[in-house]
Amino acid sequence: MAKNSPATTAAAKGASGAPGRKNTTISAMRQSTLETLGLGTVLEIFKNGRLPAAAGELVDQVFGPAGDRGALVISGANGIVGSGKAMQLASRLQPFGVPLVALDFPGAPDGLGRHYPGLARTFGREGAGRIMESIIRMSYNGRSLPPQLKGLKPRFLLEAIPELLDVKKAHYKIFRCEFPGMDIRSVTSGFPGSELGVGIAHPAFPHEISKIWEIVEPKPTPGTQLLWALGMVPVPVSDNWSFVLDVLFCGATLAALRYHQASNMPYWKIDKYFRKLLGANPFRAHDAIGAKGANFLTWSCLHHLGEQYGELFKPNADLDDRKETGAEYYPLNHFRPLVNWSMGPEEEEDFKVRTLGPLFQMTSLLLHEKRSHLTHINAIGELCAQFRRGILSVIRTEGRDAAVKLVNKYQKLHPGAKSCWYPETFENIGSPEWQQLYVNAEHDGSAGVITLSRESYNSDVDAELNRAIDWLKKEKIEKVIISGDFHLSTQLVGADTADFYPALKDVKEGLRISRDWSKTARRLNDEFKVSVGYIGGKRCFGGCLELLLHCHYLVSAEDASLGMPEVTLPVVPGMEGCHWPLRKAAPEKWPELFRLLLTGRPVRAKEAVGWLVDYAGPVDGCLKTAWKLVTGAGPGLPRRKVQEGPLKKLPKDAPQGAEDNAVEAGKKAILECILASCAVTSSEALLVQAKHSAGFMLSPAFHTGKIGVELKKMLEV
Repeated sequence: MAKNSPATTAAAKGASGAPGRKNTTISAMRQSTLETLGLGTVLEIFKNGRLPAAAGELVDQVFGPAGDRGALVISGANGIVGSGKAMQLASRLQPFGVPLVALDFPGAPDGLGRHYPGLARTFGREGAGRIMESIIRMSYNGRSLPPQLKGLKPRFLLEAIPELLDVKKAHYKIFRCEFPGMDIRSVTSGFPGSELGVGIAHPAFPHEISKIWEIVEPKPTPGTQLLWALGMVPVPVSDNWSFVLDVLFCGATLAALRYHQASNMPYWKIDKYFRKLLGANPFRAHDAIGAKGANFLTWSCLHHLGEQYGELFKPNADLDDRKETGAEYYPLNHFRPLVNWSMGPEEEEDFKVRTLGPLFQMTSLLLHEKRSHLTHINAIGELCAQFRRGILSVIRTEGRDAAVKLVNKYQKLHPGAKSCWYPETFENIGSPEWQQLYVNAEHDGSAGVITLSRESYNSDVDAELNRAIDWLKKEKIEKVIISGDFHLSTQLVGADTADFYPALKDVKEGLRISRDWSKTARRLNDEFKVSVGYIGGKRCFGGCLELLLHCHYLVSAEDASLGMPEVTLPVVPGMEGCHWPLRKAAPEKWPELFRLLLTGRPVRAKEAVGWLVDYAGPVDGCLKTAWKLVTGAGPGLPRRKVQEGPLKKLPKDAPQGAEDNAVEAGKKAILECILASCAVTSSEALLVQAKHSAGFMLSPAFHTGKIGVELKKMLEV
């Protein structure tokens, strides 16, 4: 595809495997990630007025019809991975009457039982009891299956046994002899399906919480679509060694270990600098997972990657030793010296070369082999490897020439690592696939949809959103819906507070962020004839809610939690939350908005109709309403006008409450911002509220609040 050229796709009925789709031709900036699951485009979801796959129908396909349900079997169910996924899947499949068989060796530690307290906290004791009742524990000897398993008609095996290739293959043989038609997936971190002879469903850690699964299969299957329909996040990847997550995660660990070898810097200190640079803590993460198992898995992935691709991935002697000993990086008697030190500029540059250099080179391999959709590769780094920003976003910011130069510097330090380096893959950095990692836009010639694939708003998202709006305007689209992407973003949690770090020392940075982000949000109000914000996830908070409130209409799933938690951080809302919703609400509803802003307590969407949202209902009703509003089909809803002039007779007092000093200071600052920005015209208010937001970020209350503390932890080494 030529640089900067949008993708145009013809999505004909049934082309992607999504049932009941209407004939349509859709133009898009890039392919939506939803299409990689065979579920069509986001625009089609709104046009059809329903989600493209229903959990109940897919349960029937995968496990059989009600009354004749087969079982899900998890082998190695007492291990870290098996027990975590057992809890996650059992809680979602229990309402459909799918039994879960937890298979493991006799005498294996009770990995399932330790999850019960967490289940009880989430579902209550009664709900947790029902989930545990749906789990049937069985033991086997590794050579044959228990005879009672047949009576449960197993339909699907999720294999989570140790990472030993021959053992895994023998395990599948046992199941195939007993149940020839059974679908099998491995949770393996490293072996490709071509070696195992089965498909892959590799989950990200922590296994009982993370919803991300790397999926390897020739084309999307009902099992993968069922994961999506159950609220999880399957991500298709190609069938290569270690997939995407462990190339990045294990690669980051290896880079940190090699830096330790070169500098003798202690592991905890490397973690601090790594966190400052990328956001991840590779050594602390291994200890959190369990050093014994995590060290072996990291060694195994890198060992096989080294055999396939050469010295770039070869484990060093430190990891070889830890694979055998299982030693932690932060031992129980660990202490940090009272006399600390920081690296100078030259040392920090050396650290950057030795860590980002190999990661950039490994990313070139991922791109060369086309391991996944670029948005997927980028998101896996953030959602799974705990990078502050995805690796492609980091490379994009660095720039093609600088990124290549960095890798070349690294290779001079590590000459043996030149065997798999593909600098030409960075030539496409100007393409829509690279430029729109977080925000996509689609249209059918009449109405458009803008989708956010990142749950927190940052400067990358802001720049991409502006490009998406520009593209729709160029395509002459004047009616738009803005929404999550129905895939990677299952909620919208607000602004990425890491973007505020520079503003703690420079008021101009805070002013720039608040002013520029607010200008972007206003484009949704000013530059379209009709704009509809859609909230389909479980929550929408802070800056993301402020963004969507700039649409002419806001439609939300009725049970979604909506809130402005800035006072609890504390921070002054910077995307016009202190005046814009008040300008759209009737004066008698202002006390509700004051409570939202000054207490931080969220509200359910169905309780906020008329003053915060315009329609709340079941998902299908919301989808249909959003489409009717944007197309003008059928009776609409009254548009709440923005009051352009100053607002009068606003409440003057903040709700009372026993708060800590920082929160009380934040409450006072937010009230001052409300009164000041509402006392002027809407055109003047943008800058007024930006100044209040930026000014508060220099205050002692902000520095001692959650964001200031996190900054100290993250950046000050």
